[in-house]
Amino acid sequence: MTTPLRIPFPVVDEVSRHCLQEEEPETVHVEVHLPGELDPGRLRKAFLEALHRHPRILMREAPGPWYRRRYEWELTDEPDVEVVRFAPPGPGALRDARARTLTQAPPLTASPPIRLELVNAPGPGDTVQAGAYGGPGGADGNGGNGGNGGADAGVGAALLLTVNHTALDSPACLRILATAAEIYGGRDNSAAAPPVRRSAPAQAGAPDAPSPWSPPARVAPGTPDPGHRTGNGLIVSELPLPHRPKGAPYTVNDQLMVATALTLARWNRERGARPRPLRITMPVDDRPRDATMPIGNGTRLVEVPFALTELDTCDLPGLLHRTALRTRALKSLSRPQLGRGANLLTAPWAPVAARRVLTRALRRTAAPLLSTTLLSNIGRIPYPLDFGEEAGSAHAVWFSAPSRMPRGLTFTTASTAGRLHLSVRWSRALLGRADGVHLHDLFAHHLHSTEAAP
Repeated sequence: MTTPLRIPFPVVDEVSRHCLQEEEPETVHVEVHLPGELDPGRLRKAFLEALHRHPRILMREAPGPWYRRRYEWELTDEPDVEVVRFAPPGPGALRDARARTLTQAPPLTASPPIRLELVNAPGPGDTVQAGAYGGPGGADGNGGNGGNGGADAGVGAALLLTVNHTALDSPACLRILATAAEIYGGRDNSAAAPPVRRSAPAQAGAPDAPSPWSPPARVAPGTPDPGHRTGNGLIVSELPLPHRPKGAPYTVNDQLMVATALTLARWNRERGARPRPLRITMPVDDRPRDATMPIGNGTRLVEVPFALTELDTCDLPGLLHRTALRTRALKSLSRPQLGRGANLLTAPWAPVAARRVLTRALRRTAAPLLSTTLLSNIGRIPYPLDFGEEAGSAHAVWFSAPSRMPRGLTFTTASTAGRLHLSVRWSRALLGRADGVHLHDLFAHHLHSTEAAP
């Protein structure tokens, strides 16, 4: 019997492993809607074959003594558990499956740390549509529902991936799902070529950017729902892609970033919070999207700052232009995924048990300096996610990132079939469902306002 291959945890995986807590599971939610239904047996076979074509996902945390210097992934030849599940039909099946993605993180000790759930023919109570730029929509993680029905019109199947974020991120899982679609439908699901961008300026950022050492604003507390103060809540909605004038020096990502900043500035102002500059974490992913894409946590995090004077001004075109300079400059910088401090913390200079205690203590100490929120823009989905003639291609794809305290709020966006798919996810210890709806509406309103900039 051969000894399984072991791989030391990369920096991102180890920091996440140190900071795990049961109250707020570290899950990534991926949701794909198709116009036709899927055959359960064929789907299970295709997904398992996709896992074997990307063997780096077939892994579990290797056991070891408390004094070991490294956490290690142990690669397996086959899954340890049943990976594909099928939701029982009935009203609210999609809503309940979505709730499970927020509360049931796949364990790291069983290969692979990912689950796929199929919901064929979502029924009443599963709508997820928002209005043009204001009406609340979606279904939250605790079973609430408030859409008007449009987004699920004609939905034949929904696929929900639950990912343990300590092991994998959403772009890697989307790559695996694209491989499964190709196997299932027998059609090419290669990634489309990325859009051509203008070259980034060499400057390190706009000259009036606030200091990265000043404590940024926190998201002001809302009104948590009684009896639901652990875990995350979630709203998903569909919006029009924001218009961008031809030749504009900013991108849709910059419009999303500005909308996020204006949303949080207004939210905090409405609640009388002390004005502070904002910092918004933005994941950047430079991996190829073809079959050679490295599987794991491959994004690096950068922080986009906003000064108080920028958020109080009516100069929206100027704010968009400055944001474009900052995001492009930050993307062009070469730096470790979580910074050099994280590299030092994860070096094997002490047993993992000791470094876990230190990492958690430093996280608590540094909480006031953490960014205000996270905006993860997946961008245009590069794969057709075509499951063949009967099931068809994806017409809606949502993602949501974990929303742990002290940030307690994340915005995640992706575009499919010419529409923007938005997820607002929050910590129930900080906000309630009504707060999530209001933040969603503020975001949609401010995103629409960026279209008017000349």
